[in-house]
Amino acid sequence: MAPIEFYYWPTPNGWKVSIALHALDLPYDLRLVDIGADAQFDTDFLKVSPNNKIPAITDPEGPDGAPISIFESGAILQYLARKTGRFCGETERERIAVDEWLMWQMGGLGPMAGQAHHFLKFAREDVPYAKDRYRAEVARLYGVLDRKLDETRFVAGDGFTIADMAIWPWASLWRGQQQSLDDKPALARWLEEVADRPDVRAGRELRADLRRDPTAAADWRATLTTG
Repeated sequence: MAPIEFYYWPTPNGWKVSIALHALDLPYDLRLVDIGADAQFDTDFLKVSPNNKIPAITDPEGPDGAPISIFESGAILQYLARKTGRFCGETERERIAVDEWLMWQMGGLGPMAGQAHHFLKFAREDVPYAKDRYRAEVARLYGVLDRKLDETRFVAGDGFTIADMAIWPWASLWRGQQQSLDDKPALARWLEEVADRPDVRAGRELRADLRRDPTAAADWRATLTTG
């Protein structure tokens, strides 16, 4: 199998796909996109990801054997799962459950946790209303997730799927979202179990040396809306 070109930076959205590539044992060539240096706006990258966001991939052996480029982490996860026939459910009911929770992350937890991180840590102004709003919404979402995980071992059922791969990177940063797991034992159990998987560790650690606190740079506020 020809290596997939993987456009990446060590962020929660990047980790979704790095975890998937390791879980699926797919060969890839790493293409680093330094979002702190505005590399996501490079012309060549925009051809792959027109929304100037990571992650993105180019698969030289796409549908019908022709190359294909894909952006948006959820679409990439679904493509890789379909390509390999793994981690997407065995039955139609299972596949629906995986899609439900993948969309829950894409439309709910990811954006809300991202806003919580922004207003709680990086916003140019102190906006108490925004802090309270996004902190509370993330807490509500984690309550939903905890109740689901009290019923099943993994998010979409008894097996590890792309839904777990999508949710875990953001949920693993619960401290930065000013959340507590004291009242969410099922979520705490799942976070630890998923973190112990070798494929998750490998995906999370991919170029972890490049992950940095954007506030460490003198002009850090100028980059907040670019990545």
